[in-house]
Amino acid sequence: MVGSGFQNIFKIPELKKRILFSLGLLVVYRVGVNIPTPGIDGIALKAIFDKAQGTLLNLFDMFSGGALEQLSVFALGIMPYISASIILQLLTVTIPHLERLSKEGEQGRKKITQYTRYGTVVLSIIQGFAISVGLENMTSPGGAPVVLFPGWEFRLMTVITLTAGTAFIMWLGEQITERGIGNGISLIIFAGIVTRLPGAIMNSFQLLSAGEMNLFLAIFLVILMVGVVGLIIFVEQGQRRIPIQYAKRVVGRRMYGGQSTHLPLKVNTSGVIPPIFASSIIMFPATLANFINISWMKGIADAISPGKITYELLYVIFIFFFCYFYTAMTFNPEDVAENMKKQGGYIPGIRPGKRTAEYIDKVLSRITLGGAFYVSAVCVLPSILTTKLNTPFYFGGTALLIVVGVAIDTIAQIESHMLTRHYEGFLKKTAGGRIKGRR
Repeated sequence: MVGSGFQNIFKIPELKKRILFSLGLLVVYRVGVNIPTPGIDGIALKAIFDKAQGTLLNLFDMFSGGALEQLSVFALGIMPYISASIILQLLTVTIPHLERLSKEGEQGRKKITQYTRYGTVVLSIIQGFAISVGLENMTSPGGAPVVLFPGWEFRLMTVITLTAGTAFIMWLGEQITERGIGNGISLIIFAGIVTRLPGAIMNSFQLLSAGEMNLFLAIFLVILMVGVVGLIIFVEQGQRRIPIQYAKRVVGRRMYGGQSTHLPLKVNTSGVIPPIFASSIIMFPATLANFINISWMKGIADAISPGKITYELLYVIFIFFFCYFYTAMTFNPEDVAENMKKQGGYIPGIRPGKRTAEYIDKVLSRITLGGAFYVSAVCVLPSILTTKLNTPFYFGGTALLIVVGVAIDTIAQIESHMLTRHYEGFLKKTAGGRIKGRR
């Protein structure tokens, strides 16, 4: 049972040490979120964020765990690292050198990781400088300047502070991955998002006690939330398994191969990348409209603001586009078919080589369509809840996909540690009872 599974965690010294190590570094991260960058008027900055709802500022603030709103030393969060990783991943398809490195095993991955770190620092410097210059031109709705002492000293100090903060977060994430439990970068994003959960719960209870929120509506929302989380868990672990048969080979006096296996294709191959890209593109005009006083720009921003039918329609279209685009960039059916052919593998009833690649591509296109519908439904849910049901908190979207996905991966790693040491996991050992990570 789940209860006995959690009790077994503390019976394994190594696992207990890893979990406590991860929690300790996450506490360090949350402490850093509350250390402000010098030279900023925090009250004026908060007033700007309160006004800029539905813009890129709010999206980046969510990933930074509220650090951007305070312009703390961790204001850039882990986004430069994620951006550098995505850029390197996309460049791997177009640059032969990177493609060769990706196929060289552990040494190649280490080299790509090193490039990612360099890219993170470069992006942090660029973003830090852009933020410092932007802040100097900002004033609160009341007219108070955000930067107390503008100039090159402030810009240089801000760039160094924010770049060092991001580099430190990157180091924390790598330490958690290596010596803790779970994926460190994902857990840092997870920690930043869930810190808003207690405030949302307290706000809901206050509205219930004040009679501003219907009890039946609250019960319905709880049931809906449990159902949506269950759906996300079900789909994120969903796979289409293509059967693969390996031909028998005789090498010397020994016979190799002949076994059957499968090629797992995830329903949601692209993960949370499509909604992040889609929301970034749609929110860009609204972000510009907050800093540029142009009437037609404000009109566009108003037309595609969250809750409007045009916003939701564009959001869904972009999600579908990026689901197919990112899947095509990161998964090459021709490479998979070629590797299968070299190893003597084939799909029963399908010719090896080109026909196999076409078949895999056909199956992948179909399940990507289902994955795009699923991601779109989860991401449009917050707008429906806030506009139709007047929900006093944000539920769904990219944040929920990240939180549930990271929780699945972390629990799967914990359970793997427990099972390898002959302890019972979180679920009984029934068919399909083991929790599977998304990878």
